[in-house]
Amino acid sequence: MDTKVISTGIPYTSLPESYIRPESERPKLSEVEVCEDVPIIDLCCDDRSSIVQQIGYACRFYGFFQVINHGVSLELVEKMLEVANEFFRLPVEEKLKLYSDDPTKTMRLSTSFNVKKETVHNWRDYLRLHCYPLDQYVPEWPSNPSTFKDTVSSYCKQVRELGFRLQELIAESLGLEKDHIKDVLGEQGQHMAVNYYPPCPQPDLTYGLPRHTDPNALTILLQDLQVSGLQVLKDGKWMAVKPHPNAFVINIGDQLQALSNGRYKSVWHRALVNADKPRMSVASFLCPSDDALISPPVKLTEDGTGAVYRSFTYAEYYKKFWSRNLDQEHCLENFKNEIIP
Repeated sequence: MDTKVISTGIPYTSLPESYIRPESERPKLSEVEVCEDVPIIDLCCDDRSSIVQQIGYACRFYGFFQVINHGVSLELVEKMLEVANEFFRLPVEEKLKLYSDDPTKTMRLSTSFNVKKETVHNWRDYLRLHCYPLDQYVPEWPSNPSTFKDTVSSYCKQVRELGFRLQELIAESLGLEKDHIKDVLGEQGQHMAVNYYPPCPQPDLTYGLPRHTDPNALTILLQDLQVSGLQVLKDGKWMAVKPHPNAFVINIGDQLQALSNGRYKSVWHRALVNADKPRMSVASFLCPSDDALISPPVKLTEDGTGAVYRSFTYAEYYKKFWSRNLDQEHCLENFKNEIIP
């Protein structure tokens, strides 16, 4: 390829060899069904116990759900998508000033997932940002488009507050004090991936992102309303999640699966690409502090199962996650306690 990114503005007529998956690993699009019963939870409902119950059900049986009336300004959501699209429409020379394939960098434009390790690439470019504390990271963010820093800063603040509200509701759904999860996770980091999937000439041969779980605690995903692409694994089948107007998709991450002692599922999901249209998504991640000790509360281990996973720090987990391929076995499998007969 002539450039390090695929968002060049020049359409591809065929898929480059390095993006073609072996036949056994392809998406099998004809087998995908639409998930018709995605839990959609109205956070403005006056009955908090009902919200808690709905969230508990979704976390246990789906590992994801959508929220509406979530408190993030809809005008701000529109501006976030506008400025994201503006960024990816910039001349490729301008974007490449921000390019890096070093996953430890706190701000970078990159492509695929981990280009230094992969044998097959993913049909995605993305802008990765660290977002908390804002005053530490905003100065290194893109200055072009000119509204980028202000818009994304405002969006990050509101999404963070939504994440904390959801963590309280999730804690309550487990029968814990509402602040339990927030207290365990410590001073939570916040990252963002602004994902851009250009039109793909052969979407049945590749992925935007292959199947994976999220290594963090909670993911708040803003989907492109015009182009769907998110699919989740439910009951052994890949299901397409249609974008819902004015909603966020909430994914349970690996840390909440561990904290819930395996009651809640960090859902396997993947991103598919479109032959005719580009797709944009904005994923916001709430992450434990590096020294947060991830361990389930005694209340969730007293039923005779014991702790499913050994205690670990988030820094230890994150290092393990990035040392492997994205679509390998669930990273939490490396942290399971041995079952004593």
